[in-house]
Amino acid sequence: MSFKIYTKTGDKGQTSLIGGTRVSKNHIRIESYGTVDELNSYLGLVNDLCGDPKINDWLREIQDRLFTLGAELATTPVKEVKMKLPDLHQSDIEWLEQGIDEMNEVLPEMRSFILPGGHQGASACHVARCICRRSERLCVDMRLQEEEVSDLILQYLNRLSDFLFVLARYIIHTNGKAEIPWRARI
Repeated sequence: MSFKIYTKTGDKGQTSLIGGTRVSKNHIRIESYGTVDELNSYLGLVNDLCGDPKINDWLREIQDRLFTLGAELATTPVKEVKMKLPDLHQSDIEWLEQGIDEMNEVLPEMRSFILPGGHQGASACHVARCICRRSERLCVDMRLQEEEVSDLILQYLNRLSDFLFVLARYIIHTNGKAEIPWRARI
């Protein structure tokens, strides 16, 4: 028996959160986990463009954490959920920090702002970084709208955007390309 992808339950602009609460498809919670999904998809592209086994492993780990994060954002905060969902841990943030430190050990000192570009993988990584920042802003907005968002999600997204910035530089470096410094017009 095959699983049907369409349910027709969202045809009028509503969808269900994990836990059963129905909300509009433009609800801030839907926007937030939808943007995490967009980020995850873009990281798949970065992964395909890089083709480096070490980077591939890193990105697969991050993609897995983004599914975890998305599941938490997609869950009704006020209802008890019957299914067991994965959760984010402080060690996931520490893992990102260790990766940043590891990449920074081999990168040249940054002497100016850099423009995105120089390698397809690095450019795609910069786009992913921007999507990550948008996701973070949406989660902050959720809090302002008194929607529940864990501190770990905000910390993870903040650290992930830093990781993606350094990863873009790392991709440039490991591919023997040059960063493009920003030269302010004076």
